[in-house]
Amino acid sequence: MLTSVILFATLALPVIAAAADRKSKADSGGELAEKWIVAWNAHDPDKFLPLFTDDIFYEDVTFGEVSHNSAELRKFYLSEIDGVPDLMLKLDHVNIHDGHGTIEWTFSGTDKGVYKTGKKFSVRGVSVIEMRGGKISRNLDFYDVATVMRQVGVLPADAK
Repeated sequence: MLTSVILFATLALPVIAAAADRKSKADSGGELAEKWIVAWNAHDPDKFLPLFTDDIFYEDVTFGEVSHNSAELRKFYLSEIDGVPDLMLKLDHVNIHDGHGTIEWTFSGTDKGVYKTGKKFSVRGVSVIEMRGGKISRNLDFYDVATVMRQVGVLPADAK
């Protein structure tokens, strides 16, 4: 019996260690996701840009906005804050492992500069990211702009 317990413990330790290592990697991704959300909500590019590599590739797929470096990303970030001055993101779910994953979020605010309606909206979205050296090196944002357009009155509401 003791031999079985020792054998089980010997075989289980690498599995437990690997699971702990995966958890720590996932936790670091979760920590980065939290910082990403906080930086968007701060409306301060100097809090946002340090989360990314200098050669960041950031794409807002919905609008086809692409940033290839920190300077372009700063310009994009500021245009988002200008278009939605009360922009707020809420973290819904994180799934980042081994430098790849997703950040699910809810984006809300008041349309001031996108469609210029002055109306509030809220839409769920997801960012697909890749990390390098503890920073985001690639970020693709996906969300349904038609949902936003319906909420601000640019498109008719869905027929029920």
